[in-house]
Amino acid sequence: MGRRLLTTLALAACAAQPAWAHPDLAQMQALLEQLAARVQALEARNGELEKALESERLSEREPELATRLKALEARSQAMEAPVQRMRALDGIQVEGSLIGVGQSAGAGATASGQRETRLNYRGDVQVTVPAGEWGEVTGKALAHVRLGQGRGAGLRPTYTSSTNSLGFEVGGVNDPDSSFAILAQGWYQLDIPLSGGAGAQAQQRARVTLGKIDLFGFFDGNQIAADEATRFQNNVFVHNPLLDSGAGIGADAYGFAPGVILQYLDEGDKAGSWSYSLGVFGSGAGANFSGSPGKPLVIAQVETAQRLGHLPGQYRLYAWTNGRAPGWDGSAQRQHGVGLSVDQQVLDDLTLFARWGRLTKGQTRFDSALTLGGEWRGNDWGRGGDALGLAWGRLRTSKGFAGVSATLDADGDGRPDWGYSASGAETLAELYYRWNLGHGLQLTPSLQYIRRPGGDGAAGAVRVLGLRAQWAF
Repeated sequence: MGRRLLTTLALAACAAQPAWAHPDLAQMQALLEQLAARVQALEARNGELEKALESERLSEREPELATRLKALEARSQAMEAPVQRMRALDGIQVEGSLIGVGQSAGAGATASGQRETRLNYRGDVQVTVPAGEWGEVTGKALAHVRLGQGRGAGLRPTYTSSTNSLGFEVGGVNDPDSSFAILAQGWYQLDIPLSGGAGAQAQQRARVTLGKIDLFGFFDGNQIAADEATRFQNNVFVHNPLLDSGAGIGADAYGFAPGVILQYLDEGDKAGSWSYSLGVFGSGAGANFSGSPGKPLVIAQVETAQRLGHLPGQYRLYAWTNGRAPGWDGSAQRQHGVGLSVDQQVLDDLTLFARWGRLTKGQTRFDSALTLGGEWRGNDWGRGGDALGLAWGRLRTSKGFAGVSATLDADGDGRPDWGYSASGAETLAELYYRWNLGHGLQLTPSLQYIRRPGGDGAAGAVRVLGLRAQWAF
């Protein structure tokens, strides 16, 4: 029908032209018949294509174009699931490390009276995920898993709780074969913009964190002296000794506790930012969920970031009270204390730190602590990824403990726990060199020195030689 119509129209058009303009009618008719045939074939193929696309099945009898379209659609659908998974993973952060430590201490430094060389390892994985949005308010959640084996050499009595802050074992020294992982932290955080912008651009924000928390991730921070995985290993140089080595935080056996933290952050001043934090944490039996959360640890902190010339620094002043802190005999008591933590870059490659703490109420083995030190990056000797660190500390024996140390029998075994009269102060030093191998690998040899360990003026000095290897991602 279409071919006849085209032919008729073409003949009528030719008849309407002058005689001298008429082409060869037979040739024109042949061309029109070819055109009509092609139109008819195209309509037929279009019909086949529409029929083929009505079904999702592939068939060898279908037009090639339909097969290609179906294959393309199948590939697109196959990619949709990975794309959705990628969208679901957007904003998720994963960090981790695996660290091995070897340390050696001489016979005069150990509780066993023999030279001890010990190895240990620790692994950490932290996952942070977005956890809801309510307008400009955003939430996130963190889970931190830790595992390891080995606690390092066993030293004779000292005020520092460990020369190896990376030592970690589930079950403690009575179960050295244990290498199970624990949920070290699990908390939820809300970030609430207040003014000066929307979302992450807000210059003033409120922040609420609730869950099982490492207190030192929010309080008593320090750029140089707060990370045993990359810098100083002696516990005295990692955190405020009164809170950590002296156990003033009253946390669980692994250093964590349930709690809530309220913060106000003000970043509106271009010259420097300010933050104000208040934390309430379970202590004693409340820290490991085995008892009442009453008499918690309460700590408040003011922190500011300032510049000395063009060089950055951070200053933190804090105070705490704990109704279940352990005294020198292990019994729970009320303790009050204040502390200061400072880190300041003074040269392009040199950053210094200082940390001070003072107990204002409580009966402890030492009642004040001062630590100083710094880290020098290796640009001056052509190793920009390396660093040299040095720290010194002093822990002063409390008057009350000095009076009872010779006769104190806290474990009730009929023998004095210390066996001497403590006095004066324990002084400590640590030197390390961090060698960056690239690809997340680092080697750090170190030397630690403890003079007058545990306030014992008659005791020889303790020396601990160590090597730490870390891979982080």
